[in-house]
Order: sequence, then structure tokens, then C-alpha cells
Amino acid sequence: MQAYLVGGAVRDELLGLEVKDRDWVVVGATPKEMLAKGFKQVGADFPVFLHPRTREEYALARTERKEGRGYHGFTVYSAPDVTLEQDLRRRDLTINAIAKTEDGALVDPFKGRSDIKDRKLRHVSEAFAEDPLRILRTARFAARFQPLGFSVCDQTMGLMKQMVASGEVDHLVPERVWQEFQRALHEKAPRAFFDVLRDCGALEVLIPELAPEKVFQLAIAALGCVQNQSDAQTEERFAALLSPLDDSAAVARAKALKAPNDCQNLARLVTAFKPQIRNIDAQHPEAEALLDLLDQADFWRRPERFSQLMNVLECALPGESGPLNLLRTASGAATGVDPKTLLARGYKGKELGSAIRTERLKRIGDAIAPTNH
Repeated sequence: MQAYLVGGAVRDELLGLEVKDRDWVVVGATPKEMLAKGFKQVGADFPVFLHPRTREEYALARTERKEGRGYHGFTVYSAPDVTLEQDLRRRDLTINAIAKTEDGALVDPFKGRSDIKDRKLRHVSEAFAEDPLRILRTARFAARFQPLGFSVCDQTMGLMKQMVASGEVDHLVPERVWQEFQRALHEKAPRAFFDVLRDCGALEVLIPELAPEKVFQLAIAALGCVQNQSDAQTEERFAALLSPLDDSAAVARAKALKAPNDCQNLARLVTAFKPQIRNIDAQHPEAEALLDLLDQADFWRRPERFSQLMNVLECALPGESGPLNLLRTASGAATGVDPKTLLARGYKGKELGSAIRTERLKRIGDAIAPTNH
């Protein structure tokens, strides 16, 4: 039985990056032997074990055989006779197919070190074409490593184009697509992810609304702007990406991608607010129109989401700083209305709601009065 450090830990060490997770592959062992050594089995589809002390993952060497369409169409074979090279051959990219022995020697049958030196993302073997999820993974690695000079090699891009043309991408499970999208949105160069998808034709399958050049450039610009806000959450990044769409198209695409509710809701708000923000007359704003927008945004109950909404709108509408500043001013002014004070004055029921609205309108009107004047 021999254990090897594999995948991202070896790759990142060779790149001089911090190693966060360490995964191991075990050759020449059975599940029974692993359990006897104190490992705890956690893998359902194939044998994966947790080390009794370090809790790092140890997977038995395995091979895969394609038997159906899409991500799930595989039969996995794991047994003591599977070699290290066979296990590495089933991996996606050469830079992820390097192993390291426990005494520090590197095993690199597919020239991953050479591709690290040349800054190339290259598929290990033609088996790459059997799993359409690898298109998204390759695009995500492009987003992660583009700042280091990496790009997808021509042969791999050609293979990904063939995969798209064959219809493999149509069989991707939405939940897995979303996982890759979410990770890519937080990589160092998320634009590279979408560039790769567009270049190979996968973007037109997964988010066809972004395929037109003008729409794509607007989406990437908004995403890049939001990305520069270091604490931008996933929902802000996703809403920026869909911001060039109208609200119905954005809602439909967000649902199709199985995005979480927070992401769907912020994308809906951003795309619904864009035309309304453009309709605000910055020279002669109306307090009632501004209050209506605050109501639509559910500002009173969700002030944090309103802040996210404004952050994305500033990136999606770079030429509308005047109306956006007015809306911020209105939100600050209207926040000061205290329902308890109005209750103490005797307002209740519908009268209380009307009094709250009247007071908010007055405060917004006073706050924007210099603009009106």
C-alpha cells in the first residue's frame, strides 16, 4: 500500500502558492485494509477515507468508464490493481495530474510540470471529453490562474468546442453548473471564466442571453466593477453579471441556473430598478417616486440588501450617479421616522401607516429640496 499527495496541493506547491487542502490517493489497498488502519470511510460513490489523525482525504486509486451522457454517466472501478498512472490519467488537466510520494519525489507522467512552466491549461487525455463539467472546471482554473499568465492551450480549446458541438453541455446538472459559477465569481479574474466559456461556445448554451457582444461586454464591465469591492458577496457579483438583461430574462435565467434565493432576488431587483433609476429627473426629483423605490426594495426590513442593490446599480449604471445619490439621500432621510413616536401621538392601524408615509415623504422632500431649488 502506497499513499501519494495529489492534485491541487502538489500544483500549488510548485506554483509557490499557499497549500490549503491536501488530498491523497492510495494505491494497492482495499476498503477493509483502510478501515483496519483506523481510517473512516466517507465516500458514497467510490471509496474515500478520512485519516484518523489529520482528517485529510485519502481516496483509493480508481478508473472511470463512460457509459452515459453528462456528468453522472460514469462507472467507477477501484481495486488494488489500479496503478497510480491510471488514476492520474482520469484527471482533467495536466497541472492537476502530478503526484508526490511521502518522501517528496514527484510522479509526473503527463508533463504537468512542463505545462506549469509554460503557463498552459492542457487536458490529460481524450477522456477529458467524457465529462462536460470539465469545461467549467477548465474555465474556472483560467479565472484563478490568469493573473499568473495561464491560458487554455489550443488543443484543449478545440476539444471543448467539439464537446459543446456534440451536445454534452446540454446534459450538465444545474446544481453542478451553479457550483462552478459561484466559485468562478470569486476567483481572481472571473472575466477569464466567461471568456473561456464564450470562446468554446458553452456560454451560448448555459447563459445564451449574455452571448451577444454588447450584452457580454456590459455584463463583464459590471462584474469587474463589483469585483473591485473587496467584500462583494456572491449575490452582488451574480446580479452584476445579469444586470444588462431585462427583469423577466434575469429572473428566468437565475431560476434555470438554480441560483440561491438571495441571488435570484437581488438580480431581479437590479434589473427591475435600472429603467426606473434612469427615469428619475435628477434636477427635479419627486419625493414620492423615491419613496416608492424604497418600498419596492423593502428597504425598511432589508437595509443590508438595499446597500447591496445600490452597490450593483452603481456598477451597472455608471452614468446615473445623480439619481442614485438621490436615492441614497432619500433612504437616509426616511430612516429617521420612528413609528413609536407616531403611536404615542395616537396614530394606529391604517392611520399609522398613512402617518408614517407622510412623514417619510416630508423628510425626503426636505432632504432633496436644495436639488429642486
